[in-house]
Amino acid sequence: MKELQQEVDSYISQFKEGYFSPLALTARMTEELGELAREVNHYYGEKPKKNDEKEKTIEEELGDMLFVMICFANSLNIDLEEAHNMVMEKFNTRDKDRWTRKDS
Repeated sequence: MKELQQEVDSYISQFKEGYFSPLALTARMTEELGELAREVNHYYGEKPKKNDEKEKTIEEELGDMLFVMICFANSLNIDLEEAHNMVMEKFNTRDKDRWTRKDS
């Protein structure tokens, strides 16, 4: 994750504008989530693509979401690996008995 954050930072750092504000990045994340939802609906829902719609994939939209999320984290100096570890600790303690485990 650190390498991904560094790669995005190297990319963004070459531009004078730098990172967007947290508010703008939240709007961008919301926009990307909408595009992801649209693709999921096309593949798994009841709404097929129109004939003139550009072919995109769920993978591409997830990549867009990841990029914006990394930008957001970088702009606020958040280490996503540390954030991930905090969340996994929560799931492994507080939520350890929440779901039905598969038989081993």
